[in-house]
Amino acid sequence: MKQGQYYLTTPIYYVNAAPHIGHAYTTIAAETIARLQRMKGLDVVLTSGTDEHGTKVERAAQAQGKTPRAFVDLISNEFRAQWQKLDLRIDRFQRTTSPEHAKLVNELFEACRANGYIYKGSYTGMYAVVSEAFVNDAKPGDVDPETGKPYEEVTEENYFFKLSAFTDRLLALYEENPDFIGPEIRRNEVLAFVKGGLADLSITRTSIKWGIPVEADPSHVFYVWFDALTTYISAVAGEDRWPADLHLIGKEILRFHAVYWPAFLMAAGWPLPKRVFAHGWLLFENDKMSKSRGNIVRPSPIADVMGVDALRYFLLREIVFGQDGSFSFDALVGRYNSDLANGLGNLASRTLSMLAQYRDSTIPEPSSHTAIAHVAETAAASALAYFNASDFSKGLEQVWSIISAADKYIVELAPWKLAKLTDDAAQKLLSETLYTAAEALRIVCVLISPILPKSAQAIWSQLGYTGRVEDEKVGSLKWGGLPGNQKISSIAAVFPRLDVKDTVKKMVELEGAEKSRQAALMGVSPAPDAPSVATTTPVAPIADTISIDDFSKVDLRVGLVKSAEPVKGADKLLHLNVDIGEAEPRTIVAGIALAYKPELLIGRKVVIVANLQPRKLRGLTSQGMIVAASLEGGSPVLASFLEEVPIGARLK
Repeated sequence: MKQGQYYLTTPIYYVNAAPHIGHAYTTIAAETIARLQRMKGLDVVLTSGTDEHGTKVERAAQAQGKTPRAFVDLISNEFRAQWQKLDLRIDRFQRTTSPEHAKLVNELFEACRANGYIYKGSYTGMYAVVSEAFVNDAKPGDVDPETGKPYEEVTEENYFFKLSAFTDRLLALYEENPDFIGPEIRRNEVLAFVKGGLADLSITRTSIKWGIPVEADPSHVFYVWFDALTTYISAVAGEDRWPADLHLIGKEILRFHAVYWPAFLMAAGWPLPKRVFAHGWLLFENDKMSKSRGNIVRPSPIADVMGVDALRYFLLREIVFGQDGSFSFDALVGRYNSDLANGLGNLASRTLSMLAQYRDSTIPEPSSHTAIAHVAETAAASALAYFNASDFSKGLEQVWSIISAADKYIVELAPWKLAKLTDDAAQKLLSETLYTAAEALRIVCVLISPILPKSAQAIWSQLGYTGRVEDEKVGSLKWGGLPGNQKISSIAAVFPRLDVKDTVKKMVELEGAEKSRQAALMGVSPAPDAPSVATTTPVAPIADTISIDDFSKVDLRVGLVKSAEPVKGADKLLHLNVDIGEAEPRTIVAGIALAYKPELLIGRKVVIVANLQPRKLRGLTSQGMIVAASLEGGSPVLASFLEEVPIGARLK
């Protein structure tokens, strides 16, 4: 890669469903990072695309009476159309069905084989069609929890990749490059997985035909991950862009990107990506959004009713990047009104209106109100540091601190009162006040441009600029950059306040129409939502009141999960070792196995009831209870922390 370039990717989205807000979340975050890097002066390419091979695609096409190619063309075009509707700038959109991609997959295969890391063998096992993977511990008759259908027993000849040969090399990679995997909790999960030992990996199939043929042995087609991951390179083949600076993914596919992918590249002798960052899930009604649960929310209705920037802001401000976050239409409109309408929108409207009324729509000569200038420059530097670390929520907090300071300044100086005074001192102070407010607005516009591109440009133009705010450089925002005597343009509200009830109703109605449209696109009947996005799941009745003395008897402690494994013969139970700062970790048996995979819990901080009387479960002694929340019939969600909390700390 040439100096001054930056290359990042979204996941290569699988075409078993039309795009929903979870896909949009990842893509919006990646596109925001791309915009930020461009404003730092870098030559940026953002790649996305569609993963179009495999058993699920073959069967979905067959169910619709379509060829696999016709089916994937339809869904891939839907992803493209959705990103265009959301004004997402995707520089390279690569499909795994493209000829140049097939060529590169075979080149990777041959490079790995030439170095001795691929061999032919056969495998018999239980196969999960939805995840397109053999299930090592499954037995005949076992049911796939994702679909409720029995696993299929498959015996076939495969080519295998010697993943087992890369345990030490991968651990060395993570040790020498601690930022290779982010955030830290995900890095710990991967470390635990690799330290547990790696098994060789099947990378071809003979039982299906819808895939890229192995040129050296055409009876085989490549397995999904050897195929799909290579898209990151094939998308920029011949451009001198590889290695990628960042792979941005959801946490559920971290293992494939942080273990399999670097191992493939090591085996071939090809350069490794510089960083893999796994964000959390969007939760609705305490559950991950998914097609199988019927609780998918689609981005188009939100964009149609509230605008794309409202969705971008909510996702990046409300959700701590890297952690799971909740979504609801009510919260979306509430955040819009409080931060965008009452915050940024109000500052822009009142500042521009006063410039028009008191200074003939002309920016006064630059002045420096020391306190506000210091707040703005300090907050801008802090915001950029957070943005560079992909901590958008805290970065936006810093930006809004500038808005709050400017609002407070305007209220204290009261320009509407100064305008009534005719003496030179009052008029000078009025000009200084208006310039200060407008300059604060300029700095805010530059900072929010990667997150709110349309809105930032609208305010930028109203400030009198004829160019693009995205062309500004964010490296060092200094006070006083707004030129005096610049004429502002016509004023229009950027964020009009919305009625919560009416706005939610409109989005829910459009959501239903979009759901039906996508169902028709996929050739299926619309699945019932579970529950409807317009309703709130009933909660259990509040228990009888207790005294503070009763509550103080419950000793809640912060614990760190050191190990986790299934309990034999109990589908719902996990056996955890949790460190709460005592001499030895505690053994806890928790009924969370259906909601959390064991390897994803290692390194996670949880809350436990530390003074609960021990009890026996399945032959194990449980020395406490892990704290989780759930609604009736819903999956448990572990209590967690946004800030760093020491192990053993007591909750009060």
